[in-house]
Amino acid sequence: MKTSAIIGAGIAGIASAIRLAAKGHRVDVYEGNAYPGGKLSSFERNGYRFDAGPSLFTMPQLVDDLFMLAGKNPSDYFHYQKLPEICRYFYEDGTRFIADAEPEALARTIEKYLGEPAENVLAHLKESAVKYEVTEKLFLHRSLHRLGTYFNRDALKGYRNLHKLDAFRSMSAANASRFSDPRVVQLFNRYATYNGSDPYQTPATMNIIPHLEYNIGAFFPKGGMVSITESLVKLAEDLGVTFHYTSKVEKLLTTSNRISGVTVNGRNLDYDLVISNMDVVNTFRKLLPEARQPERVLRQPKSSSALIFYWGIKKQFSELGLHNIFFSRDYPTEFRYIFQEKTIHHDPTVYVNITSKYEPGDAPAGCENWFVMVNAPANDGQDWDALIAETRKNILTKLSRQLGEDIENLIEAEDTLDPRLIESRTSSSQGALYGNSSNNRFAAFLRHANFSRQFDNLYFVGGSVHPGGGVPLCLLSAKIAVDMVN
Repeated sequence: MKTSAIIGAGIAGIASAIRLAAKGHRVDVYEGNAYPGGKLSSFERNGYRFDAGPSLFTMPQLVDDLFMLAGKNPSDYFHYQKLPEICRYFYEDGTRFIADAEPEALARTIEKYLGEPAENVLAHLKESAVKYEVTEKLFLHRSLHRLGTYFNRDALKGYRNLHKLDAFRSMSAANASRFSDPRVVQLFNRYATYNGSDPYQTPATMNIIPHLEYNIGAFFPKGGMVSITESLVKLAEDLGVTFHYTSKVEKLLTTSNRISGVTVNGRNLDYDLVISNMDVVNTFRKLLPEARQPERVLRQPKSSSALIFYWGIKKQFSELGLHNIFFSRDYPTEFRYIFQEKTIHHDPTVYVNITSKYEPGDAPAGCENWFVMVNAPANDGQDWDALIAETRKNILTKLSRQLGEDIENLIEAEDTLDPRLIESRTSSSQGALYGNSSNNRFAAFLRHANFSRQFDNLYFVGGSVHPGGGVPLCLLSAKIAVDMVN
């Protein structure tokens, strides 16, 4: 029986453990925190439960696949429902509407409230589906750093359709050429943030992302997003995986061109195989400081991070849903502040997630649990304490104006997550949510591979090595890495 060590119990690490256990490996997962999930975790404050990190669930089949791979019935572990609406949008000009989950209904709604012809919206979503079809097997399910990826039937089909990826102009330029109303451009530009990018720089290929929400669907897991982590940990444990919490890996042990083991809490432990769910930058800088450092990759610009306020609100708002977006008035300036000036604009776009809309037990009766997030730059030594205080004030002013209520007076529980804490809690370099940024048409190829060229038995998973990001693509990164294991 081969022995495998997983560094980090983030969602990609857990998925890797399941896949290795299904191959017959004895697997140990080492996690520095006292809990699993990394960003996909939860906590409670004064009777309110909050999902700490990712709040959108798409491509649930990737979770189901792990149960079926292990010969288990997914419904014995995990339940979710498809959402009837995607998001509620609020604009500074007073426009607000609910984005329906079905493409045809969405197109009619946008035509009604924003004046954009429905056929333009449907054409955009159809084009998004085509982009997904071209990239799915070529880019999403295979390593971009293996020759075999480029010499197979799927690749040949992809080559014939590469022009459809629209890689030579920005997402915003493509959207502006499609839509006449700037509010619709802004709505579809926001999908760049799903992998921490700038819509005015990232290639229009990223217009693939709306396909996941509208053509496939958005879902809500019973018990909140943390139930994904909980169900997969239970599955892994049922397969014999052992989780070691408060057990930080301090060093990777090397012998010639192989990793011979790991050092945990001062003990050297031997393993046949190691998979790092730690950010690739910190894997090299902290665990392999004496190895050759792939500087070209490690020094790439980082994706955006996030500033999150968790607020227990002692009131319910009927005009709010599970997902809510309060747009800024000046989107280009907002992103210039994040990526060029490395700060947060005074009028940021605000995302509010309220799981108590679907899980009433997440908040006391008559109350709501608000996950309030703005996009933020990666940690580069900013005065975060001052920036947090200023941004909190700006968010409260914006939400109070839009909702006609003094929101600050309704807050009875509060916590904050900033790029510094994201960095320290999840070993994400500079607190970047998705590793390197995708503000370059070649960004997918500039990420580190899922495998090491120096060490035959070292692999990498998670958002820092997959060109997408988010829960689904972290799960895909685990599949790509483990498929390489003999």
